[in-house]
Formats: sequence, structure tokens, C-alpha cells
Amino acid sequence: MLRTVKPRNARSKRALEAREAKEVEDVRTAIFVKGTHTGEILNGVMKELMALKRPDAISFSKKNTVHPFEDASSLEFWAGKNDASMFLVGQSTKKRPAGLIIARTFDSRLLDMCELGVDNFVSMAEFKTPKSTPGHKPMMHFASELFDTHPRFIQVKSLLMDFFNGEVIDSICLPGLEHVISVSIAPAPSLQTANPILGDSQEEDVKNLPKIHIRTYTVKLLPSGTRVPRVELTEMGPFLDLSLRRHQAADPEMWKAAMRRPKLKKQDLEKGLGKKKKNLEVDEMGDLRGRVHIAKQDLNKLQTRKMKGLKGMPVEQDGSSEESEQEDDPRQKKRKRD
Repeated sequence: MLRTVKPRNARSKRALEAREAKEVEDVRTAIFVKGTHTGEILNGVMKELMALKRPDAISFSKKNTVHPFEDASSLEFWAGKNDASMFLVGQSTKKRPAGLIIARTFDSRLLDMCELGVDNFVSMAEFKTPKSTPGHKPMMHFASELFDTHPRFIQVKSLLMDFFNGEVIDSICLPGLEHVISVSIAPAPSLQTANPILGDSQEEDVKNLPKIHIRTYTVKLLPSGTRVPRVELTEMGPFLDLSLRRHQAADPEMWKAAMRRPKLKKQDLEKGLGKKKKNLEVDEMGDLRGRVHIAKQDLNKLQTRKMKGLKGMPVEQDGSSEESEQEDDPRQKKRKRD
């Protein structure tokens, strides 16, 4: 069961409401934590990844004795105190050198995490090319079918998407697409596919899994003579070669609560976002259009506006009736007497 915290006053109530789940989530804040032992390579990797994550990043300058796979209480405490949901923990030991742990929390509780080993690292400083502006949302590219079939790579894809994903936007401005992060997998023999991120009991040895390659490029838009510009990619860095190590899958109940979506409002249902209604559709411009079926109408019986100019001419009467009307007129009688 997930714990519930009751507010004591109005101020704490507003603070809790700001941290509640939302239909459109805020940007995930990541905390960078250094373990007791970190080498030069690991420090450089964390520094470069923090540069890509800014301004939604918090760095702990001091080293901390933290072991997420044995005890995650420290991560849960920092998550609730800093309103952060992502962690990047760097720890280097003799058994597992240059290790990066990407952890994710839900409701200030640890959801899942994965450990990656840094096999190769190329810094941004080695590329004498323009860099992207901090705070811009990157484009993500995953170049392998394993990211959709293998449980370990499905988890890595989900963690990287949440880590680098920025603010949710409604429209895209082409000049704002400054860099792309490409994630690929080295060639490997056919691997056994399994069900999603919750994991598989019969998991194969991680040593047989291929390495993950992360490459970062800047996007340059050039004129092409048409409305669609020509795109060129320039190496920006950092370049990372990672190998899979330990991992912890999400608890099924907590994962179900984290993936729960709120009910659609009445306005969203009317716009066609919910259950499809009969004879209602949303066009390409986002306008709701409906179709009404009516019976065949008789236009001769159609009620129109009553105007004198539209009235028909009176029916002509015969001459005898006209003479009788003239005789009955008193003015005509007076003229006859005169």
C-alpha cells in the first residue's frame, strides 16, 4: 500500500497539491550523487550528462555513502526533500568500476533502477564544434528492435526517455531543435524476447548482452529550395559506450499506480478524445464536426418570414360584384343626388 500524508495546515496542503500527480507532468528533476569512490572518467561522464540535463538538475558536491541496491532510503528521502524523481548515482569499485546507476521514483518511493558500466567516454571538449543551448529539449533516436522486444533494453529506453525528456509542448519550432541524442546497440546474436519492463524470471547473463552506444549531435538546418530544410548532423559529444549490469524491476502494484491515467473531462469527451461518439469526428484543424441525419423536407410547406412584398395578389372578382359594391358606397349615392 502507498503511504498517504495528510496536510496539517493550508500551506502544507498547497505544497502537497503541487507535488501530486498531474495530467501533464512537470519536467523531471534529476539529482546527481557521487559515491564514496569515483574516478576521473566517472566524474567527467556525470558532468557532461548534467550539462545536457540543465537547468533541471541538482548536483551534490559532497561524496555520499549510498548503495541503492541494498538500501534505497537515502534516495527516497532526497526525492521527497527536493521534489525530484530521477537519480544518477556514480560509484566505482574494484568489482564494478565506473558504474552509473539510473534510478526512478514514484510518490517519493523507489520505482526501478538500472546499473550501467562506462566502457568508453569521449568528452565534449574533444569536439571543436558548436554546442546546443542549455534547456532545449533534445530529440531522441533509438536504433534497434531490442528497445521494443527485450525487457532489459525496454527498461533502459524508458529510463533514458524520462531522464532527457523536457517540458511537454504542444507545437514544435524548427530552430528550437538544436541537438539529437542517438542510442544504438552493437550487433549481437538473436536474443530471447520477453514481456515488458516488469522483467523476466529466466533472465540471461548480462555479459552476453550487447553494449549500448550513446551519441550526441547538433542539428544544422540548411536551405534546400523547398519549404522543408536540409538537415545536417555535427558531432557534439559526449560519446558513451555502456554495458548492462545489475537492475531492479518495478513492483507490479506500484507500476500500475504510476501508469494510471486520470479520467477524461467532459470537454475532452466532446472534443473526441475519449470514447468515439457516433457521427462525431475531429478534423485536421482540431475542430469538432458532427453529422445530422434528417428526413426529406417539403420546401413548399417551409415557414418563411411574413412580409407584405411576398404576399400573393388578391383574386379578381366578376363585374357584378364590383357594381354592387359601388352602389353600396354612400359617396356614390351622394353624387347621384347632386
